[in-house]
Amino acid sequence: MIMRPRRLRKSEKIRNLVRETTLTKNDLIMPIFIDENLNENEKTPISSMPGQFRFGISAAILECIEISNLGVLAVILFGIPKEKDPFALSAFDENGGVQKVIRAVKKKLGDSLLVIADVCMCEYTSHGHCGIVSNNEVLNDETLEVLADIALSYAKAGVDIVAPSDMMDGRVLKIRKTLDENEFENVSIMSYAAKYASAFYGPFREAAESTPQFGDRKTYQMDSGNSREALKEIQMDVLEGADMILVKPALSYLDIIKTAKENTLIPVGGYSVSGEYAMIESAAEKGWIDREKAIFEALLSIKRAGADFIITYWAKEISKKL
Repeated sequence: MIMRPRRLRKSEKIRNLVRETTLTKNDLIMPIFIDENLNENEKTPISSMPGQFRFGISAAILECIEISNLGVLAVILFGIPKEKDPFALSAFDENGGVQKVIRAVKKKLGDSLLVIADVCMCEYTSHGHCGIVSNNEVLNDETLEVLADIALSYAKAGVDIVAPSDMMDGRVLKIRKTLDENEFENVSIMSYAAKYASAFYGPFREAAESTPQFGDRKTYQMDSGNSREALKEIQMDVLEGADMILVKPALSYLDIIKTAKENTLIPVGGYSVSGEYAMIESAAEKGWIDREKAIFEALLSIKRAGADFIITYWAKEISKKL
C-alpha cells in the first residue's frame, strides 16, 4: 500500500485540524525595560532592536496596561537605574523603577496581568557583572545575599513571579528561603536554569546598559558546547525550589528545551533573546525574508521543542494576530 501523508496537507482546514503544535496568547511573555533616567511619560527607541523601547515609569505602566488589554498574560520587567555602584544597591530600593511599576500595575490590574521581575545585578552594577566582584572575580556566595534582597523587594512590591537570571550556584534555594521566611511563600520562582554565555545577548546589553566593563560572563553562564551540564543545572534548581525553569537563548538551544521538558515535571520556558529578534528584524528590513512568517516559525519552533511559555519581544505584536 502506498502511504500518502499529503492527504492531511491538501487544505488549510485539514492542516489546522491535525496540527500538532499551536501558538496562543497564553504562551507569551513580553519584556519591558524601565529606565529611571527618562521622564515619567517618555519612551526612547532601542537602536539595535527596531520597534522596542525603554520606558519611563508612567510610560511603562501604560505599556503594561495595553499589553494586558491585548490578552497577553504576563510581562517581565528589567530596570535601568539612575545610579550604579559595585554592589547594586539601587536594585532593592523600594522606590526603584521596577518596584514602582510593580505596585502600580498590580493596583490597577490585579490578577489580570502576571508581573514577573528579572532578578539580577548586571543592570545595576558599575562593573556590569551579575554579582559582587573582588579582584576581578565574581563572588558566588556573597552575591546570593544581594539577589535575595532584590527578590524580597519585588515581593514586597507585589510581584507574582521572581526570575533569577544571574547563574550563581544556590541562588534559587537562597531566594526561596528568604521569601518563605518573610511570608511570601506564594511568590513563584522562574529560574533561568540553563542560561548560556551567548553571542546573542548583544542588543539586550545595549537596551539594559549591562555590558561587563571587564572580562566576560563565562565563569558563571554556561558553555555553549554543553548539554548534559544543562540538565544538572535544571535538576539543581528544581530541587532548590524553582516553580518553573527557563532556557536562554531559545533558538540556538532547542535541544536543551526538549531535554528539559523530557526530564522535569515543572513548566519549561524559552527566552527568544534580543539577538534572535535583531537577526529576523534586520533580514526582513533588507527584504531577505518574510518577516511575519519568520517570526511565527521561530516562535512555533520553540513551542514545538517543548516550551510551555516563551519570553519574546514580539509578544505584543503577535498577540494581535492570534
